[in-house]
Amino acid sequence: MQTGQLAGRGSAISLAKLSEQAPGLAGHYQSAAVSLRKNELGGQRAAVYLVLDRSGSMRPYYKDGTMQHFAEQVLALSTHLDNDGIVHTTFFSTDVDGAADLNLTNYPGRIEALHQSLGHMGRTNYHWAMDAVIDHHLASGTSDPALVVFQTDGGPTSRLAAERYLCKAARLPMFWQFVGFGDPDEHEFAFLHKLDDLAVPSKRIVDNAGFFHAGPTPRSVSDEHLYDQLLHEYPHWLTAATTQGIM
Repeated sequence: MQTGQLAGRGSAISLAKLSEQAPGLAGHYQSAAVSLRKNELGGQRAAVYLVLDRSGSMRPYYKDGTMQHFAEQVLALSTHLDNDGIVHTTFFSTDVDGAADLNLTNYPGRIEALHQSLGHMGRTNYHWAMDAVIDHHLASGTSDPALVVFQTDGGPTSRLAAERYLCKAARLPMFWQFVGFGDPDEHEFAFLHKLDDLAVPSKRIVDNAGFFHAGPTPRSVSDEHLYDQLLHEYPHWLTAATTQGIM
């Protein structure tokens, strides 16, 4: 991380502009600012992606507004990091169910509306969503790294494919922050811990992933704690990716 180059750079979108366009995000925005400063990420730029699980077991989280709330938290974070204030959002289950851009003018109720339009909720396959996000970021032509917030409530059907994609993606300027929703005793979260702990350099050139378990009631997790967890490992990846010439 080239901290000297970041001197004098503030958030990509100011609080004044956000309050004018999306006043409902102001509280999230201010909490995110605290975590960014705490992790020495002030002035840093990144394209923020959101990946949302639509497997059948996720139905209650869409119904009760948890998914909309989570997307708003990620959108508020992106306004500090991404100049266009857009979060490219991918929905997945057995395959990629659909994708859309979330921004400051269209976000209210957007996640539930998109979810309802996407039809059947299937099984859980990470790798197709990972492939779609990689393709989108490479095609964007941006020189900024990607911070991918990848939400799920359990391990994938094809675990080998997910691990392979993560290891191959380690050579790209992309960091994958996995967020687990659900029972803390769920054995399938062991796979997400495994992805977080894959060996470097025998498995991947740098540690390009983190995992945070938000518990069975993710909406009750405070902004402060959520942002601290989303950003905890990202600075370490930035340093390693720069050292390895990935950035």
